[in-house]
Amino acid sequence: MAHPPAKRSSVLIVGGGPVGLTLALALGRYGVPCVLVEKNEEAVFLPKMERCNARSMEIFGRLGIANAIRKAGWPLDASTDVWILTSMNAPPLVHLKYPSIAEQTEQIRTHNDGRWPREAAQRISQYTLEPLIQRHAAALSNVKVRFGCELETFTEDETGVVAVVRDAKGTETIRADYVVGCDGAHSTVRALSGIELDGDRNPWLRLFQIFFRCDDIHQQHPLGLGRHFHFAPMRGGFLITQDDLKHCCIHKAIPVNEDHTKIDPHAVIDEAMGKAIDAQVLYAKPWTPQMLLAEKYQKGRVLLAGDAAHQMIQAGALGMNTGLGDSYDLAWKLAATIQGWGGPGLLRSYEAERQPIGVRNRRAAGMAAFAFAGWFSAWDPIICTEGREASVRRADFIATADRQSRSLYEIEGIELGYRYRESPICSPEPCGPDSDRPDSYEPTTWTGARLPHVWLSDGSALHDRIGTGYTLVQVGPNEHDVRGFQRAADDLGVPFQVLRVNDAHVREIYERDLLLIRPDLHVAWRGNSIPDDPTNVVRTTTGH
Repeated sequence: MAHPPAKRSSVLIVGGGPVGLTLALALGRYGVPCVLVEKNEEAVFLPKMERCNARSMEIFGRLGIANAIRKAGWPLDASTDVWILTSMNAPPLVHLKYPSIAEQTEQIRTHNDGRWPREAAQRISQYTLEPLIQRHAAALSNVKVRFGCELETFTEDETGVVAVVRDAKGTETIRADYVVGCDGAHSTVRALSGIELDGDRNPWLRLFQIFFRCDDIHQQHPLGLGRHFHFAPMRGGFLITQDDLKHCCIHKAIPVNEDHTKIDPHAVIDEAMGKAIDAQVLYAKPWTPQMLLAEKYQKGRVLLAGDAAHQMIQAGALGMNTGLGDSYDLAWKLAATIQGWGGPGLLRSYEAERQPIGVRNRRAAGMAAFAFAGWFSAWDPIICTEGREASVRRADFIATADRQSRSLYEIEGIELGYRYRESPICSPEPCGPDSDRPDSYEPTTWTGARLPHVWLSDGSALHDRIGTGYTLVQVGPNEHDVRGFQRAADDLGVPFQVLRVNDAHVREIYERDLLLIRPDLHVAWRGNSIPDDPTNVVRTTTGH
């Protein structure tokens, strides 16, 4: 049977999770027509993630939805503390105190040394986040979001991709310039493209997830509100409070070959609570974390983002946040390519930039998981008894757990400090910062790095002055003739602006008089004088 004439769109996005929806929203804001198809009828009501880190919130801020996310998510004044204990009704062993979102926001407001993000991290459950992004994306006239529509196959030629999709009414074809697989760990796009995965499938670790509702959960224990509760006797079991403070999720490590159908979810909940409570179990199934990376992020006109490109253990909440970075990087490069001002090398830089970040973040998640395993494997029931040996063992356990568990939560260096070191569209520098500590972020403007956030003298954020094209920032008192940059950008049709900032404090942090900033806030070039050939700089950094 012949298909009806193909519908036309610039980009076909497959997958309606946070990564695909963010890509659709960003493309729509750039004026690029796109269609998103998602096989599920609606967003799945499961807490797959629960935190947008600071860099993700910077991205959402630039897309205009950060405030909406804060209103929908974890209460701004609520505790984000973490506990390690035997049960929620027993004296805690370790209490990690962290500022509330409101307190983080105030810290950002009152500090101006470049070490702080533009936005505080935000706790929000994935089942809350997805419909929110979907509403904002679907409100754009050039974005079509179709849930209950599944990709069946596609073919590629020199001018685009022709995809066959199916919904309740039957099949149809969509012709697009590019197709992006944001369709998760079992990606159809990746499979149809023949792209292989490399890495560790973690056959040694299996977790049992229990999602439940208890409206008075935090009146059932004396600890008060918290983000995570880790249970030492469960050897890796932990409870995550969701954003409405009524739903919770428990993950409990189980033997690889254990028959999960014999696990009583209510018994696990009661063990964690230290007493029986009235809980409504909504979901209870096992899952296996993966540590995998796609061998390619791009194959012709097909690109991968999010879990379709990389899968990592949940330690550090890096999976979805890495995917959001993928989608933001990809959005402006697709827009530039489709609109004609991006050169042929621009879109090819997506894999060169984002795949090393996938490797880096996968490694960081693995290291955090290893440290996490280190403290819970040190657990011994003798710790809960009396006597000198128990006291010594308890003190050692508490010290180890306090130190090693922080590697899950104090990873500002990973979240903010990533740099596109080998990017073909960043002007090369002969060396760069060697430090890449997960637990601390050192502001830098080395090419490829994210531009540090600073407040200007009028109280505004310099980040907010960076446009959706390229911005040449002039910092400090020196005047430079930037007309060569402007002419080169005009000749290529590159959106370009000059931002003058005569501020000695900003100059000290930014290290150079001139910085060429990309739409994603990464530094493309920097210097203290106009280069001999500014045209070459512009052509290099825009993929020409």
